[in-house]
Amino acid sequence: MSEFQPDPAQSALVLFSGGQDSATCLAWALDRCARVETVGFDYGQRHAVEMEARIEVREGLKAVRPDWAERLGPDHVVDLTGYGRIADSALTADRAIDLDARGLPTTFVPGRNLVFLSCAAALADRRGLDVLVGGMCETDFSGYPDCRRATIDAMETALSLGLDRPVTIETPLMALTKAETWALADRLGGAPLVELILEASHTCYRGDREHRHAWGYGCGDCPACDLRAVGYQQWVAR
Repeated sequence: MSEFQPDPAQSALVLFSGGQDSATCLAWALDRCARVETVGFDYGQRHAVEMEARIEVREGLKAVRPDWAERLGPDHVVDLTGYGRIADSALTADRAIDLDARGLPTTFVPGRNLVFLSCAAALADRRGLDVLVGGMCETDFSGYPDCRRATIDAMETALSLGLDRPVTIETPLMALTKAETWALADRLGGAPLVELILEASHTCYRGDREHRHAWGYGCGDCPACDLRAVGYQQWVAR
């Protein structure tokens, strides 16, 4: 577990979807910052379970470590359903999960992280929060170009210019594999956090909460489930 001591001058806004990655990032921020708030985005995703998972994971984190409960502040939800309609994808419409003509997954929502980060930066500015924290990762990134290090660096620069103040975007999972993400959760919160992620977080593109696997709930054959399952198997076999 990290020995990092909370900085009373440090605060964070975590982009929080309720999935494995954002749950780990929220724990990472709570371990480091004295004040942490979360923001979720309703962009018309097909499966309401994603928004429900956010609530369950947030509440569960309070029981993992008492000091986290003290640092966890308000949750915010931004209505981006209009954006979701124009950024049509297999996550917002009944379409097959496949590759498009550019070779990108049909689950790719064009510009999603750019929109999310812009909204989060505006919220953080008004809430007086110092750092944005996101679960973007270019190691296990499903082919999404807006998860790459270069994209996040460019957004950090653009937001700093646009808001006329430094904007810091922390991406603790950027260079980690899914196995390393499981290991990070274990270091931060031990078995209680790992169990919370297994039981409450949601990653499956098909919104499946009926089938329970060793790595958690999901259909077991969509790309998100594949990444999560392989990472979990690699971690437990370490």
